[in-house]
Amino acid sequence: MTGTRILIGQILIVFALIICALWTATQLTAEELGFQGALGAPWFEFSGYPVYRPWRLFQWWYAYEAYAPETFARGGLITVSGAGLGVLAAIIGSVLRSRHERNVTTYGSARWATRSDMKRGGLLAESGVFLGAYENRYLRHDGPEHVMAFAPTRSGKGVGLVIPTLLSWTGSTVVHDIKGENWSLTSGWRSTFSRCIRFDPTDRKSPRYNPLSAIRRGEREVRDAQNIADILVDPEGSLERRNHWEKTGHSLLVGVILHVLYAERDKTLAGCARLLSDPDRTFAATLRAMMTTPHLGERGVHPIVAQAARELLNKSENERSGVLSTAMSFLSLYRDPVIADVTSSSDWRIEDLTAAERPVSLYLVVPPSDISRTKPLMRLMLNQIGRRLTEELPERSHRKLLFMLDEFPALGRLDFFESALAFMAGYGIRSFLIAQSLNQIEKAYGPNNSILDNCHVRVAFATNDERTAKRVSDAIGTTTELRAQKNYTGHRLAPWLSHMMVSRQETQRALITPGEVMQLPADEEIVLVSGTPPVRAKKLRYYRDRNFTNRVLPEASMRSQDDDNEPTAWFGGVDLDDEGGNGGQGAVDRPERKLSQEPERSLERPKTAPERDQEPDIGDDDPAEDAGERHLDLIRRVAGLDRDDPDLLPDF
Repeated sequence: MTGTRILIGQILIVFALIICALWTATQLTAEELGFQGALGAPWFEFSGYPVYRPWRLFQWWYAYEAYAPETFARGGLITVSGAGLGVLAAIIGSVLRSRHERNVTTYGSARWATRSDMKRGGLLAESGVFLGAYENRYLRHDGPEHVMAFAPTRSGKGVGLVIPTLLSWTGSTVVHDIKGENWSLTSGWRSTFSRCIRFDPTDRKSPRYNPLSAIRRGEREVRDAQNIADILVDPEGSLERRNHWEKTGHSLLVGVILHVLYAERDKTLAGCARLLSDPDRTFAATLRAMMTTPHLGERGVHPIVAQAARELLNKSENERSGVLSTAMSFLSLYRDPVIADVTSSSDWRIEDLTAAERPVSLYLVVPPSDISRTKPLMRLMLNQIGRRLTEELPERSHRKLLFMLDEFPALGRLDFFESALAFMAGYGIRSFLIAQSLNQIEKAYGPNNSILDNCHVRVAFATNDERTAKRVSDAIGTTTELRAQKNYTGHRLAPWLSHMMVSRQETQRALITPGEVMQLPADEEIVLVSGTPPVRAKKLRYYRDRNFTNRVLPEASMRSQDDDNEPTAWFGGVDLDDEGGNGGQGAVDRPERKLSQEPERSLERPKTAPERDQEPDIGDDDPAEDAGERHLDLIRRVAGLDRDDPDLLPDF
């Protein structure tokens, strides 16, 4: 509807109200006067009821006011009331016309969201992750879509986004907690309903996780080993294409990992490093041992292990030495005795995040001084979690999982994670990603990444980066403004100007400019949801809200009370003999940490691992034993560990 049509409608409504009021007053006055003949003949009759012309009231008032003053006073009051309604209608019409003129969309229709827009966009939900506040309501998102936040350091992303969400989310979660602040503030409350795990690879007291324990024995073992090797050969996440040494090192690592799982006592990445750097034998002797070990019992050597060893034995000694050096550089992190200790066994399984009896809260804590050094291990864990939980569609009782990844670009490029954002929501996995700026993301994932494309909700704080500010401004869009230009004519010495001309012009303007994005007040933020106008919201501060401060409890114990280090199918195996084997090293460094599994442990770690019955060696040549049956028994036992109970905890 144009402004001219609004004006015409406004005039018609005003006249209609005045005529209706006047006609009503005329008829009521005639009725009170008994329709006397002195009033004159009616205009027409409707079902025997005389109807007079509207303006006859003024004629009667002039002629007969002295006869019935109160009657005519009431008629005049009705007429004035109608005129008042007409004036009110004129004012309302003018306001609507003015608003319509302001809401022109010639160059753009961007505007700030209203409360009804937020409700339609699902931002006023009673559960979900926290995004901010608007007036007296929390802004939350409970959909399956991912969330991305741009927040510079010390801008309040932790106290406004991370901590409020962790103090309300009742499903499982994986938290990238660089300084351990989130653990200190939220683990106490989360431990009341979930199993809290604080994995810190620089602390011997940390619950342990052995990446090799996630390899499933059988037809999937090669794939799982290759996935681990993929991360090992790209520790920084910066490789666009592998060179010759990295390709051959990858092949060697796959063979070594499988050999260690089948034939070594120390079934860890540290064990892989020890195998390749065994001081008691040459590298060529190690390769020959890998080719002669009966990994599969009566079926002989594992073909992938044999192929990897033969591939290197066919190379010259110099090239073989280069491949060894490359592989050892990828395993150097696990030569740290503390990290070797923390990755020597598994106190929890990846499947526990979605299928355990209780939710699991996994905090990946790394001191800032060790971020770069431990990045390969963190990348490996996140890659394994993401791949394992997106292999099969979840059942109805599958528990929801939240990835709360603060400073996630610091982990480097995770190719699988970037591509998995497009489909992991279908597996009940949501991501809340936080970065300081667009530059951080592009540095890790390149300028043509799809991270932002797969994030349905975006939160922007005042940024110090011009490119990020421009990206936010462009995403919000442009609006159309009416600018008035006034021209005055007349003599400059005249007491007044004889003419004034006002012209209005439509112009284009960004709803919020990049400069305004960079100058947002410290307590404001912008929330963008696909399909919904942007929201100019307030930041949350958990320490100012009693709903959150009441949930800040003393931090949980680092070692969970219900650590249930169950055995896996890799328990037991063929031990290499002294001549062609491990040289006795499998039981050298940590005899108390035998194998990559232990029985269930108490809160305090014992000095020596309790003994238990071992499975018969796969390589045992006893003809009465059937290696295939033993293999199936182990698989059945591992499969029996799966539990899938619904989460009955209420939402926040």
